[in-house]
Amino acid sequence: MAASEAQTITFALSPPIARADLQQLCECLCGLVDRTGADVALCDVSRLDPSAVTVDALARLQLAARRRGCEVRLRRPSKELRRLVDFMGLADVLPQMPD
Repeated sequence: MAASEAQTITFALSPPIARADLQQLCECLCGLVDRTGADVALCDVSRLDPSAVTVDALARLQLAARRRGCEVRLRRPSKELRRLVDFMGLADVLPQMPD
């Protein structure tokens, strides 16, 4: 692999996500990033409800990934989830993959 090519992993989140799940979600993603050395983590969020807990989980996952040199990008967010991310001022923090 050339130095300019990003190593990409893909994972999906399934509902429901509760605040009590956030630590475990971050630990799972960190383990995945550590094992693979990924630079980009594509997160399929198509099944998630647009809620503050969901956005909090995604922001925490992004923070955990960035601490390991990786970036989380959202795949297939609903319009409602995208609007909530935008409303909460996190559009730059939680980038969406183009369709």
